[in-house]
Amino acid sequence: MAKKPDLKPGPDGIVRLSGGNPQIPKGDGDGPVQTYIAAMPGWQSDLGRRLDALIVETVPDVEKAVRWNSPFYGRPGQGWFVSYHVFARYLKVTFLNGIHLDPMPPGGTPKSGESRWIDIYQEPGLEPGQMTDWIRQASALPGWTL
Repeated sequence: MAKKPDLKPGPDGIVRLSGGNPQIPKGDGDGPVQTYIAAMPGWQSDLGRRLDALIVETVPDVEKAVRWNSPFYGRPGQGWFVSYHVFARYLKVTFLNGIHLDPMPPGGTPKSGESRWIDIYQEPGLEPGQMTDWIRQASALPGWTL
């Protein structure tokens, strides 16, 4: 099997996978999440800022962390309820117990377990009404512990 090429940092010093996902070290709190958002490419960085603000506005006591090169959001004592990840053409927002949301986010199959997701493209972009409703519902459910 051919060895994958070593990834090199971009001009900003951040290493990104081929789809653009920034490689941010694991860390707890707002700092690592803001570093991740700032390192997201182009329009996705703006989307990350909007999504982060929407989550904080909807769940004021939210806890944040970066795990597996993705921001995670959770409730104190309840676990993580949502995460997102950069791909070349979209941002994948995963509700970790999304099978319990109404309406259920469109991404996922029975093999996906309880997770469901939505892929957000540059156009039409973020639909804040539905996203706020999903965030509110997901934050009230028992989350994942990592």
